[in-house]
Amino acid sequence: QSLLIRELFADFAKKNPVTDAEAQAEYDKFKAANSGKEYRARHILVEKEEDATALIAQIKGGAKFEELATKNSKDPGSAANGGDLDWANGNSYVPEFTQALAALQKGQMTDAPVKSQFGFHIIRLEDTRDATFPAFDDVKPQILQRLNQQKVGSFQQDLKTKAKTDYKFSK
Repeated sequence: QSLLIRELFADFAKKNPVTDAEAQAEYDKFKAANSGKEYRARHILVEKEEDATALIAQIKGGAKFEELATKNSKDPGSAANGGDLDWANGNSYVPEFTQALAALQKGQMTDAPVKSQFGFHIIRLEDTRDATFPAFDDVKPQILQRLNQQKVGSFQQDLKTKAKTDYKFSK
């Protein structure tokens, strides 16, 4: 039975190959979603707006952003690294954060705390660059494999949906 099922899916995959056009369309979709600018930023995340305002004042007074991030930020992923978020596409962040980031110049920090669902952020833009994306031919095998798995999975789901049985399942 397992052999027959495996052969059924292999036959379906052979008769319904993923076309180059489908692979190209999938690539273009991902490229569009991940293109544009990438940002290298640091941030300090705190719960209260007054804490963020006080930290901004300290930084403007000469305190090091990195040290304050390590001591005060409640973001476990970046606090230990002085608030460094590494390179990321703007889509990786919540909209409020990305909006504030896009308004900054290289080396500039937000003058006021930025509120998000996580709390209040103080953001400093380290640098920007154009997002790089691998060439289609470099990722084509992975795209074809993924789309093929999706097609076979969809075929399998259709079989399950259309299957009729008079077997009564016990609880």
